[in-house]
Amino acid sequence: MPAAPDPLLSVAGLPGVAAAVERARRAVDDLRGHRVLRRYAERVASESALRGAWASATLEGVGMTLAALRRTVSANGRLPTDSEPSMQGALRVASEAGSLQETWGRAPLQVLARLHTLAASDLVADSDRHDRLGRPEPAGATRLAALCEMLTAPSTAPALVLASVVHGEVATAGAFPAGAGIVARAASRLTLVARGLDPEGVSVPEAGHAELGREAYLGALQGYAGGGANGIAAWVVHCAEAVVLGAREGVAVCESIQRGS
Repeated sequence: MPAAPDPLLSVAGLPGVAAAVERARRAVDDLRGHRVLRRYAERVASESALRGAWASATLEGVGMTLAALRRTVSANGRLPTDSEPSMQGALRVASEAGSLQETWGRAPLQVLARLHTLAASDLVADSDRHDRLGRPEPAGATRLAALCEMLTAPSTAPALVLASVVHGEVATAGAFPAGAGIVARAASRLTLVARGLDPEGVSVPEAGHAELGREAYLGALQGYAGGGANGIAAWVVHCAEAVVLGAREGVAVCESIQRGS
């Protein structure tokens, strides 16, 4: 019986996608070749996680600057409990995501549930926590299950294509009404790490999305949600550009460490 066609290869073949994926790959490769990473890869990854959390919360509409976040976290070890709930959630996700990398490859639904619990625990009323945290809504559960099946199936499609589809599906499926964006961006980053595009986690794709702008981000997601080939291709190209910019952000982190700042 012939194997079922790989839907990710269809996405990879859409107009403009291959060239965008190659630009992103080159940008991440340039970052991974930075000499600072020979000694300070963990430090760069830690800073990448912080900047990624800040950018992810920014895309949720949080107005705190990165400098203000850094000052607050440095002074208190964590954000005050009355801080923006989306920022709290993004920081929790960033702090735990690294420990979920191995599980992501074999039990992605379990990881998504954990990410949602971390991201949305301050966004859901106490009375709803048991029923909503980490539990996909029925309206989006089927799409989420299909996505997880795709994640555990073999595929030769580029990591960025899979990460873009993961991002788009989690953000738009309706499985997680509260905190879906934070979960989607974290899942996309996990995919880039797990599938080998950025195994050290030193780029900051969330910062790339933030640099491209919240309106552009939401518009590209809306195009993806429409389901047409043009919208899906435009979304993957948008994600690729965010990865290019996120790699440059990673280079900036390396150069900051190199200067000793």
